[in-house]
Amino acid sequence: DNPVIPCEAVMSRRKRKLAPGLEMPVLEVPTRSKVGQGERPGPGPGPGPKETEQKACPVTLTSQYFTVDKSDFRLGEDFFNQSCVNLAKALLGKVLVRWRADGMELRGRVVETEAYLGGEDQASHSAGGRRTERNTAMFMKPGTIYVYQIYGIYLCMNISSQGEGAAVLLRSLEPVQGQEVMRELRGTRRKEGARTLKDRELCNGPSKLCQALDIKRGFDRRDLACDSEVWLEWDPQAPPEPQKVVSAPRVGIDSAGEWAVKPLRFYIQGHPCVSVLDRAAERNGHSSLDTDR
Repeated sequence: DNPVIPCEAVMSRRKRKLAPGLEMPVLEVPTRSKVGQGERPGPGPGPGPKETEQKACPVTLTSQYFTVDKSDFRLGEDFFNQSCVNLAKALLGKVLVRWRADGMELRGRVVETEAYLGGEDQASHSAGGRRTERNTAMFMKPGTIYVYQIYGIYLCMNISSQGEGAAVLLRSLEPVQGQEVMRELRGTRRKEGARTLKDRELCNGPSKLCQALDIKRGFDRRDLACDSEVWLEWDPQAPPEPQKVVSAPRVGIDSAGEWAVKPLRFYIQGHPCVSVLDRAAERNGHSSLDTDR
């Protein structure tokens, strides 16, 4: 048996069968070069040079002779290495996977994202190139997880992209596996005797999805292309026809001036798990077809 996931950290757990007499070639990929966040960051020391060191992820070449398993769908470094807006759109329809120590995999399909561009984007934690200990992950290579806290208790998960200090906020998911465990995890922050959450309510917000998938503060600065506990996959059950994607202003950033109204939030039109619908954007035709399936 030989490992196939393009990540050393998970090789001991996932195996694949080889056809008789065949060997599996492995290609080492070098580390990439340098390259909602409505709550603004507090003051703090800068994290240092942009070229924050991260180990490269070894990529295993696949073959038609190998049996297919779920690892074939895992998204690698190349997927994340694109502009912030493009990544925000490309993430729609992909599946976030959270592997827990008890062997359970929790899965949610991304249905809503927000792009935070850094630089001139006044709603971004990295506005004006500002670097702090908290937002270090935004300046790391594309595909780095950025987890930050709001209101002192809730977490939000972002993914870095191309661009100085740019990252995409995961805003809503559609639960597709492990809904009962998600319901239990969400219940730890709810009052005793509260009504049972419907599936569509489990992950319809950035902090809700972090609770439901047990995303931890310690996941900050991890590499999604290599991590053993959380990663993203292509969805083999994706609809064959392109879906309409709505472009609308981001949520909860009213103090960001002109940037508060820029259409940098993206969601799948008509999906019941979207956190906030923007009927005006939908009526005004601020939508496009998602053809990257």
